Amino acid sequence: MVIFMNYNDHLPPHFHVRYQDQEVLVEIDTGIVQGKMSSRALQMIFEWSEKYQEELRRNWEFARTRKPLEPIPPLS
Repeated sequence: MVIFMNYNDHLPPHFHVRYQDQEVLVEIDTGIVQGKMSSRALQMIFEWSEKYQEELRRNWEFARTRKPLEPIPPLS
């Protein structure tokens, strides 16, 4: 699973996830998902994003202003 943000991306604040041949966009504040992914993978994404809400919001601001992003640990 690859989770990433694009620099200077469009609103609302979100991150992208690629897994096998699937890709989704997940809104940070609402958890709304655009795209399709297996329910098992989505559960893992939601668990991870809940745990790292503050870090995701901070990285979103960094990305919008083209600053280096801070690493976020994988779900353990």
